[in-house]
Amino acid sequence: MNPKIYIHEYVDIIGANRANYFRHMTTGWGRHSAERLQKCFGVWGTLGSTGRWPQVVNLWEYDGWDSLAASFAHETGTETMQDKALETWWQTAREYRSGGFDRLLIAAPYSPDIEQLCADGSVVGAKVFLHETVNIKPGLAQDYLRLVSEHWLGQAMELGLQLVGAFRTAMRNDSEVLLIWAMRDWSDWARVGMAEDGEPFRTWRTRTKDIAIDWVGHLMCSAPASPLKTGVQP
Repeated sequence: MNPKIYIHEYVDIIGANRANYFRHMTTGWGRHSAERLQKCFGVWGTLGSTGRWPQVVNLWEYDGWDSLAASFAHETGTETMQDKALETWWQTAREYRSGGFDRLLIAAPYSPDIEQLCADGSVVGAKVFLHETVNIKPGLAQDYLRLVSEHWLGQAMELGLQLVGAFRTAMRNDSEVLLIWAMRDWSDWARVGMAEDGEPFRTWRTRTKDIAIDWVGHLMCSAPASPLKTGVQP
């Protein structure tokens, strides 16, 4: 079982500042993660040819709802709703980013946490990641995640896809699933791309057609100091 709760962030980068934001978000965050009872799960850059650009994706892991609530209490304990210890960090971040969009995620029972992924090592150092957002008929996100576990994980692994995370979005009508997959090399992604119109994808889409309304994917690469690049917390 994975009882963790996650914050998923899409961050819009200003101009050519993605590398600067990578450094600021990983090596520059440091002790603030401990204060917020969070672990850095991953920091990635979206491959612009497959999605919005320039863009960074951050994923933060919390032990559960209590930890997340304590982090929010810490963050909003001032009139500005910002931690005063982060004032300098925020000012610098403004030079690199213009805004973004966040969501809270609940892990599927079989979704690994970041300690498991780093200890296992199978996805650490992967060259490319596939990020999928699946729109689900309201109320059926958990059913879809169960089908992923029972009917898709094994097939995906044979194609070269390794599961990084399987989540449903909180604070909505159980109608969105996020899946993140790792591929060791670009040749693995090419093999997945060539298989999209054939088996086993065709069988999987048919099996889930009454649950999944739509899905969209984009590719990502890890930031240099991301745990899924180095195997350790930044």
